Amino acid sequence: MSVRPVAGTSRAACRTVVLVAASALLAVAVPAASASAEQGAAAPGGAAQRTAGTERTGAPDGCDAARTAFGRSLDTLVTRHGTPGVAAEVIGRDCGRWTAARGIADLDTGRPMRAADRLRIGSITKTFTATVVVQLADEGRIGLDDPVERYLPGLIRGNGHDGRRITVRQLLQHTSGLPDYTEALAERPVDEWRFRHFEPRELVATALAMPRPATAWSYSTTNYVLAGLIVEKVTGHGVEAEVRRRIIEPLGLRDTYWPGDRTRIRGPHSRSYVPATGPADAVRPDGTSLSDSISSSDGPALSDGTEWNMSFGGAGGALVSTPGDVNRFFRSLFGGRLVSAHGLAEMKRTVPADPERLWPGARYGLGLIASPLTCGGMWWGHGGTVPGGHRALGAIGPDGRGVALALNKVPDSLQAETDYLAAVDAGLCPADRAPHTSSVDSADGTGSTDSTDSTDGAAGTNHTNSTDQFRETE
Repeated sequence: MSVRPVAGTSRAACRTVVLVAASALLAVAVPAASASAEQGAAAPGGAAQRTAGTERTGAPDGCDAARTAFGRSLDTLVTRHGTPGVAAEVIGRDCGRWTAARGIADLDTGRPMRAADRLRIGSITKTFTATVVVQLADEGRIGLDDPVERYLPGLIRGNGHDGRRITVRQLLQHTSGLPDYTEALAERPVDEWRFRHFEPRELVATALAMPRPATAWSYSTTNYVLAGLIVEKVTGHGVEAEVRRRIIEPLGLRDTYWPGDRTRIRGPHSRSYVPATGPADAVRPDGTSLSDSISSSDGPALSDGTEWNMSFGGAGGALVSTPGDVNRFFRSLFGGRLVSAHGLAEMKRTVPADPERLWPGARYGLGLIASPLTCGGMWWGHGGTVPGGHRALGAIGPDGRGVALALNKVPDSLQAETDYLAAVDAGLCPADRAPHTSSVDSADGTGSTDSTDSTDGAAGTNHTNSTDQFRETE
């Protein structure tokens, strides 16, 4: 989704912060940032932030270096860019599974960030929805090149839009030419829609009243709301029920769920924050002040944006999850547990993405982004941003290594976005930056990714309350 934050930031600032909800990264991948936190450096909220600690567990040589490099990239997001909290899980053949966390999950209590905390994963939801559509295509119940009109007769008509000339594939690939209704919502005062319920067809109607995008590839959550309606038409069940039945339950994603109209996140979770534009914005949801939790030396005051009715995101952005569940989902998808080999190949048939909305070199498939790594090859995955301040990303590298990131404040500058992308790079590239063989064919981006190893990331991960402890569990 691409919606402005709670605070009334300027249009130019909003473009920098949330222009790209598909991945919420604005720049081409760059080498991981070299700056790291000094011992005892202050984190947002005044809490002490230590440098990376590593627990040795008999892992192969090079794993400690990889963890250290990755930890420095997380340090940068907290100490240089003022992200209150960052957490991640990395998993692969060489170094097993390990987690890292920096900073604060809750500025009110000072509770440290943990990789086990839930958060809103925004547009990563699109990959879940696309996976169900491809499963139905595997079953012969949906044709990817069928017109949308076949499943939703008469729904897409008027203002230059015609469902008879838009295919299911084009919805999933963002080449339908349909506007993004979230841009219309962003023009309205946030209080008018933050806590209200939206029906999918209401959101589609909003989009159809908007002018067509100027580019052939145009990121639009409208496409995935329509994909969800197609799933409902074909199965007789809402997309939420089908995602639950086909993905969440079989994979045992215990921390992944659809929130419905519930505005609070269930269970342990990080709060999420956006810049406050004035004293009135620097308040908690109950109206009390955040000033005691935020030091003026830590940057601008923040507003708590955690509570939100995510029905406006629906099949394109409503899910709650954790880094561990996101990793398991992507590893299962690329490991052949969710769709057929043919179905995965269809998902990996990409088109060039608009670099103004993603970044140079990025391509988009069916609910999947392919992006260059500095060490060679591409990562495959998706990212997401919600307007209240949560940011998430899940990605698989050429060697099957997976990384999932969670932030509780959206990066608010181009450099912050660049360093966020560098953290993904650091999580997926070897510490020595050795090149990989590209997993994407140079002509059309349809080459195959190396299959993941036999484990699926299902084992439980131990977590401590330390903000920087790494734990390896396999």
